[in-house]
Formats: sequence, C-alpha cells, structure tokens
Amino acid sequence: MNTFDRYLHTVIMEGATEARRHGSATVEAQHLLLAVAAQEGTAPQRVLASAGLDHRAILAALDREFEHSLSAVGVSPAFFGLPPSSTAPRRSPDMGATARLALDRGFASASRKKDLRPAHVLLGILLAEVGAVPRALALAGVDRTDLMTRVRSTITDGDAE
Repeated sequence: MNTFDRYLHTVIMEGATEARRHGSATVEAQHLLLAVAAQEGTAPQRVLASAGLDHRAILAALDREFEHSLSAVGVSPAFFGLPPSSTAPRRSPDMGATARLALDRGFASASRKKDLRPAHVLLGILLAEVGAVPRALALAGVDRTDLMTRVRSTITDGDAE
C-alpha cells in the first residue's frame, strides 16, 4: 500500500468512526472532513488549520449548520429538547452518497492515479456546491474558494503529503 492508499484508508475508517459517533448509518462528506482534520501533520490538516478549521471548529460549524437547517423549517433543538444521537455500537456505516461523490471529485482532480495525494481528498470534499459541508463552511464565514485555492497550491507545490 502506498502513502495515499494508507491515508485514504485511515480517513475512511476515521470517517466511519465519526459517523458512528454522530449516530449516522452512512459515512458522509462531513464525516470525511472531520477525519481529514484529525490527521495531524498532514498537508490537508495544515491547510484546514491555516483557515482556523481544526476538528473542534469543524464540528462546531457542522452543529451550527444542523441547527440552522432545522430552524429553516421552524424547529429549534433547544425548544424541542432533541435527544442525543444514538452511539450504540453497530456494524460499520456504509459509504453515503456525499462521501462517494467527494472521493470521486478528488480522484478526478488528479490526472493519473499515481498522482493522487492526500490533499486531493480534501479538494474533493470542498468542491461540493451543495450539502452540509458547504453550508457549514459558509455559516462559519470560511471562504471556500480561497480554501480550495490553498489546497490546489499545496498539490502543485508538492507539499500534498
């Protein structure tokens, strides 16, 4: 297994852990983003950190996005006292549509498989135009275009490991 394959495996497994932690039956793009942020010392983690997006900040942004989405239909988690997500152990979550699309976008951004770097995973996540991740980043005041430019720069500068 090469460096990229090990990184991808780690991010997918950590994404599954995040999904279970949040009571989700599927691994989605937001779980992969949390997993990327947790990979200390990697180029994608450094790019996120340079934008003030560590694991805790991303989690807070995703929580705000969830509350904002609920409020759009008149539901307040504080008012209704929603129960916490179930964290009961169960089989590993399946890959959800947003995670698969994020990985596909990341893979497509490299000209050849041997050119794939860990930063391509982050780029694929950030390239989504709709969904929880772009909404959460927008609510957090993150310039997604600038962040994608930083990721692409990391890839072209050769610091994408």
